[in-house]
Amino acid sequence: MPKLIRITTVPLSLKLLLAGQMNYTKAQGWEVIMVSADGREVDQVTKAEGVRHEVIPFTRKITPLTDLKCIWQLIQLFKREQPDIVHTHTPKAGLLGMIAANLAGVKIRIHTLAGIPAMAAEGSKKSLLQSAEKWTYSNATEIWPNSYGLKKFILEQGLCLESKLRIIGKGSSNGVDLGKFNRDSLKENHLVAATMRIMPGEDDFIILCVGRLVRDKGIEELVAAFLNSKIVNKAKLVLLGAFEQDLNPLSPETVQTIQDHPRIIQIEWSDHVSHYLALADVLVHPSHREGFPNVILEAGAMQVPVICSDIIGNNDIITQQRTGLIFPVKDAPVLKEALEFAFVKREKMAEYAARLYAEIVENYDRKFIQKEIFSNYQRLINAAKTAE
Repeated sequence: MPKLIRITTVPLSLKLLLAGQMNYTKAQGWEVIMVSADGREVDQVTKAEGVRHEVIPFTRKITPLTDLKCIWQLIQLFKREQPDIVHTHTPKAGLLGMIAANLAGVKIRIHTLAGIPAMAAEGSKKSLLQSAEKWTYSNATEIWPNSYGLKKFILEQGLCLESKLRIIGKGSSNGVDLGKFNRDSLKENHLVAATMRIMPGEDDFIILCVGRLVRDKGIEELVAAFLNSKIVNKAKLVLLGAFEQDLNPLSPETVQTIQDHPRIIQIEWSDHVSHYLALADVLVHPSHREGFPNVILEAGAMQVPVICSDIIGNNDIITQQRTGLIFPVKDAPVLKEALEFAFVKREKMAEYAARLYAEIVENYDRKFIQKEIFSNYQRLINAAKTAE
């Protein structure tokens, strides 16, 4: 029985980014172990995936002593478990997991790349993060960028040999669950709860943004664009995500505005994103960097029009004025115009959403992506046996 170890920095990533992958692989007759830092999601994801979980105390910050401790603990784990494949996801888990797997002699070492933090960094921090990326790639046997844009960026920056790079399907780390993100499968009680949180007026235009409330997600530009728009008194801006003021914080002024403005609604988080999408007139994703954003796939599956920044990942999915609207990254004035266009040209936005839906159903069904991932596991296992 082949053995697979899947690693993310925090358990929330196992729960949200990789939902169903471990269970699918287990169903094919493999032994699967999940690894991440501790957190309240551990029990949830263990129950959902039906596989065991091991705690390694990863941090998302730069913590050299703790990181060395994590590498040591990972090496001991790998030597004890003797996995056929170690597959990491998220930056810190990728760096430490690939180094440890290499040192422990694991033959198949995969890192799925869903974004490069160095893209949005500056100065010495940018250089350090670029070095970390190179260390991750050099210790892996294969790198799986989750978009063609990311693959192109890696090659242009000389971060990795092309021979190590492979894209699953047409991109994405896990596709989208078309059964869950489907208007016919919504539950009335969750829809009522979402409506009560937003409290939309009869004619309010609902602008939804889903994700962590940090600077790199473009929240400051979105808030500025909304407040300066002609539709501010005819719309509500719904921010579904928690503030993270430890890493990449929003300005105090922006935080205060979000908390005080009567037409901005901030909701900590919900596992029922599909119900908020069902209430939205448009999904805005103004991020400064991405790999392949799941929220755009989810909005597309729900046939919600999309406005997004012109960055890798976003523009792998959205084609300007065909499947959505794209604005220059960090450009609040152009984003303001896009919001106003979406408000006025609703039929045109619905056309974009219909085209996006068709593309997502064809290319990004989660069942297809998970089958492709497992097929690549089998390819690597067979190649390793042949090489013995």
